[in-house]
Amino acid sequence: MSHAADLELDGISKSFGSTVALRPLRLTVPHGELVALLGPSGCGKTTTLRIIAGFERADTGRVLVGGSDISRLPPNRRQLGMVFQNYSLFPHMTIAENVAFGLKMARTPQSQIAEKVARALATVRLAGMDERYPNQLSGGQQQRVALARSLVTNPRVLLLDEPLGALDKNLRESMQFELRQLQQTLGITTVLVTHDQEEALTMSDHVAVMRDGKLVQFGPPSEVYHRPMSRFVAEFLGAANVIEVAKLRHADGRLEARVVRGGATIETLAPAGKSSGDRLEIAVRPESISVSMTPLEGINSFAAVVTGHVFRGTHHAVQVELSQGGQELLAYVPPRDVLPGQLDTGSTIWLRWRPQDAVVLGAEAESGDIQAWRTG
Repeated sequence: MSHAADLELDGISKSFGSTVALRPLRLTVPHGELVALLGPSGCGKTTTLRIIAGFERADTGRVLVGGSDISRLPPNRRQLGMVFQNYSLFPHMTIAENVAFGLKMARTPQSQIAEKVARALATVRLAGMDERYPNQLSGGQQQRVALARSLVTNPRVLLLDEPLGALDKNLRESMQFELRQLQQTLGITTVLVTHDQEEALTMSDHVAVMRDGKLVQFGPPSEVYHRPMSRFVAEFLGAANVIEVAKLRHADGRLEARVVRGGATIETLAPAGKSSGDRLEIAVRPESISVSMTPLEGINSFAAVVTGHVFRGTHHAVQVELSQGGQELLAYVPPRDVLPGQLDTGSTIWLRWRPQDAVVLGAEAESGDIQAWRTG
């Protein structure tokens, strides 16, 4: 393992009776990075975190921190910090006592505890709140106390289990930035478990998308979002137009294809390793589609009829059907680009997107396959 790697999962797997919760997983997290484990309920992300933390024993594989195998160590000897969704603060203890709890369990000399607690509270911007109790703090402040309690023991790796799930939308969004800035300032290697796509994209250096106990894609947030490898990833990370096409021509790094529904011709960048004649699926994000009220010409330009329209503040979400064949699509239109009545149902508009904004999707691996990505 590279010296730069703080955490390595070496083929860990887990079953509960006949239910496979996690298929063999290999993943390396470099020092100082935040990796988000993202996926729907039951995908294996929480099981992965519990194995790292020591709350579950893997059936196969190893967990290594700083190159040392910690797979058989109890949770309190793993040099890990953990923040839970419900914070798990002791309501009868003051904020200072909550933060000091881990230090006392580690038998830290009393002379050092007060200084370490004060430093941890200052780090999370809660200096001066030592003598308050959890019920006297807001949800965001309680979350910071839980974070301070995890950081005060100077963990090698920080584990975040849906840490912002109990907060309302506005506070959750502000805390995403705050947590991310703190993690980067401290340079602490972090694993975040979340089912919230926006949270994963906002906070992480790399996103590990999981489904049915396996890793289906791993990469930087922008890459996973803009270059999804499968239909599941494309649709799970946000709205996506998935279009079934048949290949017509593949040359000079470009793919020309015919839309199965209606026969319109579209062009995209050609994927590697696909033979001509394949039936494929292509994904286009709604925000990648340009909308005009006047005719457009050129590659990937189409007339369409508006079938639905809602205003979402930052954009208009417009449902359309292509005039040629009725392929249904969703496009996002900035408010400044629209005049009243132009997006009424039945209106004709014109769409266009760049070839590089249309991504050819691949098939997911079969159920028993091991999929592994490494960084660092």
